[in-house]
Amino acid sequence: MIRNTHLSYSSIIIIVLSLTVVGLWIANLFIGSVSIPAKEVINILMGQECERESWRYIIWESRLPQAVTALLAGCSLSVAGLLLQTTFNNPLAGPSILGIDTGASLGVAIVMLAGGSILSGATGFIATLIGAFTGAAIVMAVILFFSTFVRNNLMLLIIGMMVGYLTSSIISLLNFFASANQVHAYTMWGMGNLGGVSLQQLPYFATATVCGLFIAFMLIKPLNAMLLGTRYAENLGVNISLTRNLLLIATGLLTATTTAYCGPITFIGLSTPHIARLILRSSNHNTLLPVTMLCGAIVLLLCNILSVLPNNNGIIPINAVTPIIGAPVIIYVIVNQKKINYFNE
Repeated sequence: MIRNTHLSYSSIIIIVLSLTVVGLWIANLFIGSVSIPAKEVINILMGQECERESWRYIIWESRLPQAVTALLAGCSLSVAGLLLQTTFNNPLAGPSILGIDTGASLGVAIVMLAGGSILSGATGFIATLIGAFTGAAIVMAVILFFSTFVRNNLMLLIIGMMVGYLTSSIISLLNFFASANQVHAYTMWGMGNLGGVSLQQLPYFATATVCGLFIAFMLIKPLNAMLLGTRYAENLGVNISLTRNLLLIATGLLTATTTAYCGPITFIGLSTPHIARLILRSSNHNTLLPVTMLCGAIVLLLCNILSVLPNNNGIIPINAVTPIIGAPVIIYVIVNQKKINYFNE
């Protein structure tokens, strides 16, 4: 009876969160820095005539891909955070903890700051994208290399943090020797931007994200086993080394893809797994993983709406909005860590 009630509760939660995601995604199409009447938005989406052609361009080339990007990026970062928190049994682990997003930032810094000139247009975007992917891939390769002979998860976590500090140091040096315009361009990228993915680039972004999420869903059973301890998981037949490497690959792919296209978005991967756990009061990844995905999508879609509320005054950088939701959640988890035992449930 208790099990059926729990499943019913989980199903209701997933349905409610799914409807919320749909509602916020639709709201992202109607709300923006440019005021467009709701009737005109509907006409544009239905392929009918509209009053201004510029509105059609805004909906199809800006708001639609930005809404899809927010949905996918929210899912990616939240799942990456959940994987790391479970793997390292650390409630404060996030996508940045292994230095993967810092590696992506280093790749972009080399392109923007050490390139000698500010790149613009399609060439600049492609160069930035390649730099971010290359930087993230190198850091991920380093972590995977150490994981082959470092068996302790805590030690691997510390190595990831040290790699992150090292790459941050190199970025600081590049900033010091770069021109003011180059530093400004890099700083703007570092604030996060969900509008950097065009309608033509969206399939590539979506494909990489879906691949990372697919790997994560394939690891649900090993993740549940690892909650009970490494030795217990091994007794159940879980290949800890293979599982950990797949977790790192999934985390790296999700983090690198989002960072490359959107910049280093903060707090989503760190806070949304806790929001999901607080809602479910459970660490069963069969329900926790999809709920975490939905929570991540909701938070980032909401942040995207908040970032365009000033209307004609401009768009607020996404990293100026995410801490408003993320920071209180983390403070609550730290203050109430003795009451919250979902890591051991």
